[in-house]
Amino acid sequence: MASDRIPVACLGAGRMGRGIAVQFAYAGHNVVLLDAKPRDPTAFAKLETEALAEIGAALRTLAELGLFDPAQADAILTRVRVAPDEQAPEILARAGLVFEGVPEILDLKRDILARASALMAPDAILASTTSTILVDDLSPAVADPARFLNAHWLNPAYIIPLVEVSPGRHTAPETVARLHAILESVGKVPVTCAATPGFIVPRLQTLAMNEAARMVEEGVASAEEIDKAVKYGFGFRFGVLGVLEFIDWGGGDILYHASRYLTGALGHERYRAPEVIERNMERGRIGLHTGQGFMDYSGLDLESYRRQRLGALVERLRAEGLAKPPVLPD
Repeated sequence: MASDRIPVACLGAGRMGRGIAVQFAYAGHNVVLLDAKPRDPTAFAKLETEALAEIGAALRTLAELGLFDPAQADAILTRVRVAPDEQAPEILARAGLVFEGVPEILDLKRDILARASALMAPDAILASTTSTILVDDLSPAVADPARFLNAHWLNPAYIIPLVEVSPGRHTAPETVARLHAILESVGKVPVTCAATPGFIVPRLQTLAMNEAARMVEEGVASAEEIDKAVKYGFGFRFGVLGVLEFIDWGGGDILYHASRYLTGALGHERYRAPEVIERNMERGRIGLHTGQGFMDYSGLDLESYRRQRLGALVERLRAEGLAKPPVLPD
């Protein structure tokens, strides 16, 4: 029911706030992009026009790509408005969920969060979308940090399903549970991670991106060939099998021995397997064929599990236009 959809506010009308606005408006919520700093009327009108134009363009693109009838785009856009800083008290008092999306400057974020948390309803959730600053570095500025946490969206926010939810020392478990439920209700896939630098995705992708750049630098292959290898090999598999699931699929012992070889052959400790790989081997947690690895497969029908995963890979082949019919005898 529309009455169950909480009002959402975004502190800051930049790229992240606009992307979040698209997602929540698409899912039926009213969203206010609240300008995070005072502006004269002319400057605010310019910001408002630019923000609504970008959100409207994103909605029209999604419609053109077949997600919904293009005739509905304007109706969705009416759920979004941009408000000046001076309206913060009334907007934040009504919001059930507030996302902070101002630039990655610690003192700026603390100032914005302190002001917003003092104006918000006591049962509202406050989430920073920061990709670099830990929740516990921000929470001292927040009134009632039990309802505060990080929610790291990946760009474009209205396309990428994942949101990394990172609670702090003072975040209440019910805050995490409520935010998970809200994100899932608008079509997102939240994961919870500890308050550590890089969360999950930035840590993984930083290693992968640097290694890809390093291979170009070393002349291993051209940029085009490396990206082709990622699209049709590395990334192709991990879109179906998670990274740790893939270790279990092949066996942790394979990773252990491959890591030892690469460490020696390439002369760098960055290829060394972490101790958890060796511990798992000692405990017999090698993967699918032992029933346990990083995941527990003891209760699964392994044949059905393999078929399901292979079926998902075949669907990806079809999506890429690479599923060719067999060549039959003449």
